[in-house]
Amino acid sequence: MSAVTSEKVGAPGRGASSATGRASRRRSKGRAGSRKSPLLTVILWVIAAYFLLPLIWLVISSTKDNGDLFSTFGYWFGKFNLVANVESLSTYQGGIFWHWLINTVVYSVTSAVLAAFFATAAGYAFAKYVFPGSKALFYSVLGAIMIPTTALAIPTFLLFSSAGLTDTPFAVVLPSLVSPFGVFLMSVYAADAVDTSLMEAARIDGAGEFRIFFQVALRLLGPGIVTVLLFALVATWNNYFLPLIMLNTQTLFPLTVGLSQWEAASSSGGGGSQALFSSVITGSLISILPLVIAFLYLQRFWQSGLATGGVKG
Repeated sequence: MSAVTSEKVGAPGRGASSATGRASRRRSKGRAGSRKSPLLTVILWVIAAYFLLPLIWLVISSTKDNGDLFSTFGYWFGKFNLVANVESLSTYQGGIFWHWLINTVVYSVTSAVLAAFFATAAGYAFAKYVFPGSKALFYSVLGAIMIPTTALAIPTFLLFSSAGLTDTPFAVVLPSLVSPFGVFLMSVYAADAVDTSLMEAARIDGAGEFRIFFQVALRLLGPGIVTVLLFALVATWNNYFLPLIMLNTQTLFPLTVGLSQWEAASSSGGGGSQALFSSVITGSLISILPLVIAFLYLQRFWQSGLATGGVKG
């Protein structure tokens, strides 16, 4: 009896010591895993510098006048001339810069919203429906991702020229509605985000396919839609070559084409020679602010989508 009692009493002790040993080993592994790799840290700093240094240079240079741009160090301030630069930017050629900014906002927002909607509808259809030729169409979309947009610029110009749509806003907006990468991204996302059993339950309740898409699927595809929306917004906002060959009227230019023409005029000695350099740099700084604001605003939808996915998992 005493032997049995001693064995029972000793068992918890051995279990507690083994549990303590396992816990200590886990803590030591955690400490080992939390050690920072010097090489990885250096690589991350190099990547951060690659992206941030041009932005820092742009912010600093936008505060300089033309003289300081060429006489001072690029990453240090001269005379603070930001207010004067903005005033010069706003008055040059009757304030056409702000007209270009409005054009860019209209082109980008319209293209991004419609491109995200079409990409979502197509990706949802590829992911959830089987129809004749679906695989061939999907592989065609994958192949279209590999084609650079610049290779399609001249054929697109000839097509729009024959339709009489050149030098109109449609020449910028309509080509931007096609997003093969967005279709591919949404097809992959919809395959997991929209449960087929949920669609079947909606059909049993009498819902049609369009109602299922608009009232059920779109709510589940929110983070993917925001991703495609932001990609399309940035692509249209930064688009240069297509508006350059499509538009001839200066009042229809987006910021990319307008600022490029100012820079070319400054480099060639026209348009006030060096007087436009500070305006171009300040305009470039202003042109990226809407994109930064859009990203900061839309990232909350990504965070909410990830949190929802974590709860479901």
